[in-house]
Amino acid sequence: MGTQFTAIWIALLLSFPVVLSARDDGLMRIGLKKKKLDHLGLRVVPGSVNFIPKEEGGGASKPAATKKYYNLGETEADIVALKNYLDAQYYGEIAIGTPPQTFTVIFDTGSSNLWVPSSKCYFSLACYFHSKYKSSASTTYVKNGTSAAIQYGTGSISGFFSQDSVEVGDLVVKNQGFIEATKEPGVTFLASKFDGILGLGFQEISVGNAVPVWYNMVNQGLVKEKVFSFWLNRNVEGEEGGEIVFGGVDPNHYKGEHTYVPVTHKGYWQFDMGDLLIGTETTGLCAGGCKAIADSGTSLLAGPTTVITQINNAIGASGIVSEECKTVVAQYGKIILEMLVAQAQPRKVCSQISFCTFDGTQGVSMNIESVVEESSDESSDGLHDAMCTACEMMVVWMENRLRLNDTEDQILDYVNNLCDRLPSPNGESAVECSSLSSMPSVSFEIGGKLFELSPEQYVLKVGEGVSAQCISGFTALDVPPPHGPLWILGDVFMGRYHTVFDYGNLTVGFADAA
Repeated sequence: MGTQFTAIWIALLLSFPVVLSARDDGLMRIGLKKKKLDHLGLRVVPGSVNFIPKEEGGGASKPAATKKYYNLGETEADIVALKNYLDAQYYGEIAIGTPPQTFTVIFDTGSSNLWVPSSKCYFSLACYFHSKYKSSASTTYVKNGTSAAIQYGTGSISGFFSQDSVEVGDLVVKNQGFIEATKEPGVTFLASKFDGILGLGFQEISVGNAVPVWYNMVNQGLVKEKVFSFWLNRNVEGEEGGEIVFGGVDPNHYKGEHTYVPVTHKGYWQFDMGDLLIGTETTGLCAGGCKAIADSGTSLLAGPTTVITQINNAIGASGIVSEECKTVVAQYGKIILEMLVAQAQPRKVCSQISFCTFDGTQGVSMNIESVVEESSDESSDGLHDAMCTACEMMVVWMENRLRLNDTEDQILDYVNNLCDRLPSPNGESAVECSSLSSMPSVSFEIGGKLFELSPEQYVLKVGEGVSAQCISGFTALDVPPPHGPLWILGDVFMGRYHTVFDYGNLTVGFADAA
């Protein structure tokens, strides 16, 4: 891997801010293995609730609505400029304390806490390369001292809560709780262009139940409209890297009207998504609906391995050969196909041939355990889980090809080919830069409307000329039912579509970026 290619992946280390659910919340525990989290850069916050029970008004999408915020002056909106690093990190300035101490932060809709390095961070190299908050230099500092820790897949931060004034653009938020990070081990934050993170998710996923900055902006009457919006410039050489608007929407950075969908779970900005198409062909998995979140803190676009593999195959992205997948095809491919042709229930196929355990609604690997089962003896191992996953993916792929009336040989060849396209252990999939013009578009159905990404929009290009390298903007992340499949629409998507987060109406809106 060349230095340019390595640089882009260092830039992506903080993608996918997925918080695992607490073990004592009575929910299903998501049994993602740590090694899988490590290569995806997942942020894991122990003891905080990620996936929560459906609230009133959740479930099926309501009809999409459209609206427009025209005049920034009338809404007294606050605009914060963002810098763009390699289309992978978008960060802007804030200030904490009196007099103000300046920091750069990722404005992250996938988490809810504000944290910056502390002057009391003595033993982490990352702290020496970033701005540090000094409480003794602020006249508005209020001591808290409660300890806090956030564990990431590729690193971690820990420290303690403090309270001070926080300046965001022209707004000054008083008495804001935040984390002073005293430990930032590893290279994750050492390589980052930003100092800290300002979370814009809901308080339901806030570590320590701290009140998010956005909540205090609303509660302190600093914004008239309970709305904030993002424009991310995908031109890395552009004068403007992007902007976030608190309290309104900048009409200079979108075209037409926004399509709005309701937030279905408060935590992330989560909503229901319809089908996903490669070119004009359905991928099948989301035909009955999927869940998605709009996440400004994620560089790429993450989705289930089943669909990501189909996308990689369609765009010619090269991953690694999965031996488990190949084994299932060779030994059980014909049997699975015959069962589907005989109209066996797809959800029961993998459990009927003993690859998975049937939970009453579908086949599941032993990766998904309920809290009450944790004390029992575990009968699964890594191989069993991998074979179950491979079988479940194969069922989806075969169903799609049967709908197209492919022959048995065509279907088995197709599935074998998809095995070759499974993402590599680090999640990345390379594509030929010269092939962009022949790659298909990928479209997401949101609020009854298709939102299309062209190859130029979903491929990240690093370097110029013969030394240029291209990577797929799609990476795999499997969140099992009942909380998944879950799509994380990160900067790859939000750069193409101007995004509005309407806190007052609990909706998310998308329009063509301009």
